[in-house]
Amino acid sequence: MNNEPLAYRLRPTTLDEVYGQDHLTKENGFIKKCVDSKSIFSMILYGNPGCGKTTIATVVANSLGLHYRFLNATTGNKKDMEIIIEEAKMYGHLLVIIDEVHRLHKDKQDFLLSYLESGLITLIGATTSNPYHSINPAIRSRCHILKLNDLTAKDIENALYNALSSEKGLNNVYKCEDKVIETLAKLSNGDVRFALNNLELLALTSNDNLITINDLKEKVHGGNLIFDKGEDGYYNSLSAFQKSIRGSDVNASLYYLARLIEAGDLESIARRLLVTAYEDVGFGNPNAVDRAYHAIETARMVGFPEARIPLAFAVIDLALSPKSKSAEASIDNAIAKYNEHPLDVPKYLQLTPENKNESYPYDRSDVWKKLGYLPRQLRNEKFYDFCLNSNYEKALVENYKNLEKTPREYDLKKLLEK
Repeated sequence: MNNEPLAYRLRPTTLDEVYGQDHLTKENGFIKKCVDSKSIFSMILYGNPGCGKTTIATVVANSLGLHYRFLNATTGNKKDMEIIIEEAKMYGHLLVIIDEVHRLHKDKQDFLLSYLESGLITLIGATTSNPYHSINPAIRSRCHILKLNDLTAKDIENALYNALSSEKGLNNVYKCEDKVIETLAKLSNGDVRFALNNLELLALTSNDNLITINDLKEKVHGGNLIFDKGEDGYYNSLSAFQKSIRGSDVNASLYYLARLIEAGDLESIARRLLVTAYEDVGFGNPNAVDRAYHAIETARMVGFPEARIPLAFAVIDLALSPKSKSAEASIDNAIAKYNEHPLDVPKYLQLTPENKNESYPYDRSDVWKKLGYLPRQLRNEKFYDFCLNSNYEKALVENYKNLEKTPREYDLKKLLEK
């Protein structure tokens, strides 16, 4: 009897077996070209859970026949890293695969830096967090940043059919209704591990080696909502839940909350409710946003069935609150402009400007509101896209307009002399 989990047994060993990352692993892909040319470069692989980050890293290492070591940034300590460096010196080079690399503390990143620079080690980091925000710039600048795609439902289906037939998998021992594969792929939301783990559960608990849709309904946590006739009920219910709150229909909001509760899907409710609070209510009623966060934390603490009460509290509060999408609209405006014009920070705002005369005036509170903070080329740009549905945001907008009456000055010396 093989005690290794199905997902582990089916982990790809070649690039051809990797699902959903053709832009990296097929003919013109960066990783494919690295393997074909027997070359290796430091890289950061980032994407959602279950999309194949650590799998690709180990496939690359094995395909190139490299000595490598695996480190988890959340559990690995300085001693582990020192051992890795000593091993690298012994071999002359070592590939280091670091999972959750964004959690690597700054001192550990600094420790690796010189060895990365000298070429003693090559790093492949895996992270679910955007490396442009979470990785030390010194490390990041020495790595190729590669974004992995979320796996599609079709990718997951292909992986599940392969699991049923593969000698390393279930080896054609079990029959499975096509509806099970289709439904499980949708429920997996791009996470192939989730899909394979649940397929294995269904196989081991099946009757007469036949996996049916009723087995899936009964045994896969959070699966109820996807079985509505003629619709993808799971996703539709989540969508309707948020839209009902946005539309201030409290009765519909509670109805779709009830559907999600009946599925026992607390985490999906929590994520969607929190996003809805900030995206759709926001400055319309910021106290309700704060209350929603605490209600969600309470729900997580007590669990179902009691969790339904704080969740209902938050839903009623948010549905009946004034709405404001200012936060979402404003940050999207800023992101679009940054992508169009990624300009340098003004010198007097930099952490350590070369010229001390251009240092930020920490002791001059009288000039703070008169100083220009945007890059000079963008001084007239407006990103804040306000909404006037609540007294709270009306007060913010009034203050915003008063602040705009004072022109922003970019000549720091001139401003300090006034």
